[in-house]
Amino acid sequence: MKRFNWSRFLAILVKEFRQIARDKPSVIMAVGMPVIMLLLFGYAVNTDVDHMPTVVWDQSMSQDSREVISSLRNSTYLDPDFYVRGYDEIRRYLDGSSARVAVIIPPDYGKQVQGSGNTTVQVLVDGSDPTAARAAMSAVQTVGFNTGWEVQADRLAQQGGATPVLPVQVETRVWYNPDMKSLVFNIPALIGLIIQNVIAMLTAFSLVREKERGTLEQLVVTPVRPTELMLGKLVPFVIIAFVSLMLILSVGILWFGVPPKGSLLLLILLSMLFVTTVLAIGLLISTISRTQLQAMQMTILLILPSILLSGFIFPRETMPLFLKGLGGIVPLTYFLVIVRGIFLKGIGLEYLWKETLVLATFSLVLFFLAAKRFRKNLD
Repeated sequence: MKRFNWSRFLAILVKEFRQIARDKPSVIMAVGMPVIMLLLFGYAVNTDVDHMPTVVWDQSMSQDSREVISSLRNSTYLDPDFYVRGYDEIRRYLDGSSARVAVIIPPDYGKQVQGSGNTTVQVLVDGSDPTAARAAMSAVQTVGFNTGWEVQADRLAQQGGATPVLPVQVETRVWYNPDMKSLVFNIPALIGLIIQNVIAMLTAFSLVREKERGTLEQLVVTPVRPTELMLGKLVPFVIIAFVSLMLILSVGILWFGVPPKGSLLLLILLSMLFVTTVLAIGLLISTISRTQLQAMQMTILLILPSILLSGFIFPRETMPLFLKGLGGIVPLTYFLVIVRGIFLKGIGLEYLWKETLVLATFSLVLFFLAAKRFRKNLD
């Protein structure tokens, strides 16, 4: 078995850098397109949701509190499926994105409703998705609360002639994105989407371009081994991807004013893990495609599911099970959890280790398939 030869690898590396330098449109696309796309989409993307996972802390455990929970469920906006016994558990659900809303019913809720007193139901909303937060606030303020208690207030007014006062008040607090700005929600996701699209397309075209020009066949007859050739062609794109990543991170943070609340170093490291996965996808596409047109078509097939199924536009909680499963094989799905978690919630690996592990697995499997396919093409 032949050993890995560093001189041959470096020769391919230098050749690839020279070829990229001659291909100025590709360099401009790699550096300029991410910034242009971020500026365009940053002002244009909007979202809509329902069936948001909801956590409930029912301290009353009364018939009246159960009716409130039923009213929330019937609204179709909220799914109160999780029940907890304290604020610490609520924070874990919201930090881990297992729930978007928390409803806290006080201990004296049933007694106050049945009597003549007033009570307050507290609602905590994950504001990292402003549209979902607004829908949640609207649901808890209208469905099952205001309508029902306005009727009761009218009855009290008729009996005593007093001014109607709602017996139940809703106190809403928004976490992570208190101002509920869509920009704060969209910019981190756009960073992942743009990096994926640009890098996957450039990498996919790399081998296909050499096939069409006939230069790949010239490399086959040289002593260069498939591993050396593949790595030599890949390393320049890793460098380009890193520069592109740092550039659009800077634009997102400095231009749009959306700084990460968590560790910037962790964000960069996990972003490079995602970039590695995207490079593997692009390399696999390049080994399957025979022409640049085929490579472009296959890249588009990657882009569309990434936009629709990853949670970029539509929350995955609201998707049918089949579509949710399809989204589970899209690497961007897991990176969006990572980038939004670090940017908006300031969380670390204690909450993001599952997504990190999935991305690492994707990267290894895809590189193995790409290397195997690449070796087969050369043989």
